[in-house]
Amino acid sequence: MSAIRDFFTRLFGRADEAPNRKAKKAATPGLNPADLSAEWLIVGLGNPGAKYAATRHNVGYMAVDDLLAKSGDMLEPVTGHQLSAAQLELGGTKVVALRSHTYMNLSGDPIAPLAAQLGVAAENIIVIHDELDLPAGKVRIKKGGNENGHNGLKSLSERLGTRDYLRVRIGIGRPPKGGSIPDWVLAPVDASAELDSTIATAAEAARLIVAEGLNKAQQEIHSRSK
Repeated sequence: MSAIRDFFTRLFGRADEAPNRKAKKAATPGLNPADLSAEWLIVGLGNPGAKYAATRHNVGYMAVDDLLAKSGDMLEPVTGHQLSAAQLELGGTKVVALRSHTYMNLSGDPIAPLAAQLGVAAENIIVIHDELDLPAGKVRIKKGGNENGHNGLKSLSERLGTRDYLRVRIGIGRPPKGGSIPDWVLAPVDASAELDSTIATAAEAARLIVAEGLNKAQQEIHSRSK
């Protein structure tokens, strides 16, 4: 399944599943944050809603969905927080994958309080996001550094009080000369085998960081495309 088709299926469900999905939603108001336990957080950045779902700015959302697709876990709203989360294990390590219900420029507002509540330090928070300064299709991992104008990262740095969280950067390239950056990042990303591979690589990068550590994850992911 392509990254975009998978994203929409997980966001809205299939038509033949709609009645059961609605019934489950009515019976399940959301996850109790007290029931969540994590050594790591994996955060996919993006904007909520169908209008933005398949845009370049939402590749972080897509990567979290790819990560969860391996185990069949689903994001669920967390009671008292403007975000959805899923509890999972990667290599025996407890992880909470999540995404905010706020718009990109307010991403840190719900994420930082949940991280504090779960006792997860910034160095154990992995943020998957779109990156203008990388060519489309390239994935890179780094710790800390400037936000390079990315409003989601700016919000996270402000609310976490540090830049020292980990980033999985998904290249989307820059618009043609004279083009608008807001229009570029909010434009639909073309469905393709390359996109599917890029999203899968970003999800794998997050898994490797948790399982093998930052240095080994960088060596593995960066060796795939120079």
